[in-house]
Amino acid sequence: MANIFEALVDHMKGTFDDEPKTPLHIGEAMGCWLYYTALAEEIPALEICLNTTTDDELQLIVKEGKDLGESQLNRLAKFMLSEGVSLPEADPHKPATESNAIPLGAKSTDTQIANLLSVKVGTNVVMCATNMSQCVRNDIQLIWMELQSEKMLYGSKLKTMMRKRGWIKVPPYYYPPGMPEEQ
Repeated sequence: MANIFEALVDHMKGTFDDEPKTPLHIGEAMGCWLYYTALAEEIPALEICLNTTTDDELQLIVKEGKDLGESQLNRLAKFMLSEGVSLPEADPHKPATESNAIPLGAKSTDTQIANLLSVKVGTNVVMCATNMSQCVRNDIQLIWMELQSEKMLYGSKLKTMMRKRGWIKVPPYYYPPGMPEEQ
């Protein structure tokens, strides 16, 4: 699946390389600033999650999410600075802590951690789509497409793990009026 996204992005990069680069409009700059802020807030939250859980599989996927967030944050920062967009203040990193040293009343459960990750990924994907739809410049649109596809692939892996563990919060099923009931 990753190859499909990568191939699409590579194709579009080659197609749009020669376009003139006008300055970012205010919506494009604001989209960068907001997504950067979301990632900068997400990373310390994931560090707290790593300090809280003792589940090996969950630790791996949280670490993967943190690494992805840091990678996206760094790439976006480089782009923003090259375009003259100032970076928002970021929260400090959290030091590593022994999970067993944290009182139970202060710890999140593994289900809460997984669902926090799920909400963050969903929010990130929607932010990328919104930012992509507001772009005039194709190069920044490609950046959003790349960031979104990375988050979607990560989210798919997260959802598989959550389903396997029974951690997915499923809303009630919708049965339209007049629908025949199954016996």
